[in-house]
Amino acid sequence: MADITTLILDDHAWFRRQFAALDELQARPGSDPRELTRIWDPLAARLDVHAIAEEEIFYPQLLQHGEDPEDETRDAIGDHNEIRDGVAKAGAAAVGSQEWWDGVWDARRANDEHMGEEENEGLANFRLNATMDLRESLGRRFAEFMAAHPTPEDLDNSDKDPEAYVEAVEEEIDPSTSG
Repeated sequence: MADITTLILDDHAWFRRQFAALDELQARPGSDPRELTRIWDPLAARLDVHAIAEEEIFYPQLLQHGEDPEDETRDAIGDHNEIRDGVAKAGAAAVGSQEWWDGVWDARRANDEHMGEEENEGLANFRLNATMDLRESLGRRFAEFMAAHPTPEDLDNSDKDPEAYVEAVEEEIDPSTSG
């Protein structure tokens, strides 16, 4: 079984390929909205589910096993909020309209920034500080979560306050940290 850092990286590669496919369609005059939808709908769903999976499975463990991971985690949660906001903006617009592309691009910019930071900071930090057994155990949980939730329909997909998120997870890890 792959460890969680590998699974997250695999999703990142998939996201990049899907956004590249949208680039190809955008470059064609008069792109068919059905083609845009065929690529965007699964991409939008996976962006949302991936963020939720990270928030439920990866970031609590990074906070517990990483080295000074609080800033990385707060930044990641903020990035997730921006990605969700872009996805929601595109979802509220007619597919292929300028407003839709604006939402897609907002999600893409936030996701690109998030992936770069996560790959160079959070994932690297976790690989250095977590055991392979833990990473593989979390990988199983992450894969099961993703398979069980092909869309975010039954999940809490709301924006989260990054500071409150870190405080809540740290309180769960060590109840004596509550103030």
